[in-house]
Amino acid sequence: MNAIKELAELGTSTWLDDLSRDRIDSGNLKEVIENKAVVGVTTNPAIFAAAMSKGTAYDAQIAELKAQGEPADRAVYAMSIKDVQAACDIFADIFEASGGADGRVSIEVDPRISADRDATLEQARELWSKVDRPNVMIKIPATPESLPAISDALAEGISVNVTLIFSVARYREVVAAYLDGIRRAEDPSKIHSVASFFVSRLDTEVDKRLEEIGTEEALALRGKAGVANARRAYAVFKELFEDLPEGAHVQRPLWASTGVKNPEYPATLYVTELAGPDTVNTMPEATIDAVLEQGGLHGDTLNGTAEESEKIFQQLDAVGIDLEDVFAVLEREGVEKFVDAWTELLDSMDERLS
Repeated sequence: MNAIKELAELGTSTWLDDLSRDRIDSGNLKEVIENKAVVGVTTNPAIFAAAMSKGTAYDAQIAELKAQGEPADRAVYAMSIKDVQAACDIFADIFEASGGADGRVSIEVDPRISADRDATLEQARELWSKVDRPNVMIKIPATPESLPAISDALAEGISVNVTLIFSVARYREVVAAYLDGIRRAEDPSKIHSVASFFVSRLDTEVDKRLEEIGTEEALALRGKAGVANARRAYAVFKELFEDLPEGAHVQRPLWASTGVKNPEYPATLYVTELAGPDTVNTMPEATIDAVLEQGGLHGDTLNGTAEESEKIFQQLDAVGIDLEDVFAVLEREGVEKFVDAWTELLDSMDERLS
């Protein structure tokens, strides 16, 4: 049994945080499933920007779209949808075997509309319909304006990956939106959802501020905020999902941004320390490889950690870290980074189409 399968035994599903036409056409995605025990895929605007800006895998479809006179945004989504459909088909057996929990492939709404409830819901419907696969998940950011769209999408039977969650306070709102949606759904048993908590970006921002403070107490807290924050969220998950409507599924926490940004930290930090029941960890392939090579799992590292994690946050507050500001900055920058990647991709595609 490899370490990814051990992780699954602990209750954490491993999804790959990457997708491209090359990966699909070469058979690499199937190999990753077979050899590395990956059971799902997540995408985002930055991933598709990287995939479509290099190589020749998309050339034939771009030529077709150019002949049809498609604008850049519609062309990008046409190519993304084709990739997601192919990936959904590859994961179909895992989807069936897991009862719909895994075998999932995520595609994100346009990040530029994250502050527009109606536009977000409309695009969620469009992507759900166009991908036309039961194992697709529509990614919607957890901005205040998008939370009602998340509820409405779930109520219509659309499986949603709620993304860009940084704070436990926002996570409580996400769970409330999820519960509202499935209570209004005709058949909640067909709906699955994950709540994507971003981990490494929190350490990056908090560590920068700790280093600016520079005291011994502050520096000793570097690299601790991300794991502690996710563990606090997991405690909330356990609290809020004690009672569910009949037939409904829990909305699993998904640990995202799990590739370490600081090379001084273990490459498997956000995997070994966030293993436990009813969770997903979406990893870059380099992180998956590190887990396979290094192992290092030491059981369930989520249950029973809430008190210790709260102490870390109290210590961060005591040394002068304004956590509310940290979360506000990360949410704003998270949307901005995806908008920038999307805009860059559209500009590049516009040149190729014209």
